[in-house]
Amino acid sequence: SKFSVVFPKVSTGSYKRQVYEVPSGKQLVDQAVIDRITWATWTSVLGDEVIGIWSRHAEKADVNCACVSHSGINLVTGDDFGMVKLFDFPCPEKFVRACFCTVTATSTVDVMVLSCFSRRHMIEIFSFLNL
Repeated sequence: SKFSVVFPKVSTGSYKRQVYEVPSGKQLVDQAVIDRITWATWTSVLGDEVIGIWSRHAEKADVNCACVSHSGINLVTGDDFGMVKLFDFPCPEKFVRACFCTVTATSTVDVMVLSCFSRRHMIEIFSFLNL
């Protein structure tokens, strides 16, 4: 590995973000240290960076998945209402406008979005268009 220390971030069932240090396994609690980490990927629906993905009347469990593009400028989400939404990233403004989606991912060159719907037994692939 080209990195000597890795910091995985997890979201708990109680809607808390936790950051750990690998290989030690110790939880990082110093917010100043956490704020200086540059994340290689982002799949969390929690945090100040993604407040805008939540609609005005959304409950915590309504948005199921998120994935930031490899370029770091777009965020795609999936929710309980069958919607796959595209946002700018970061998305810190509240209530941005932009079936059961369980997974979203972007392709390595940010030209496609993959969404898996477990209850419908289907996979959808969307292409980014330059308008």
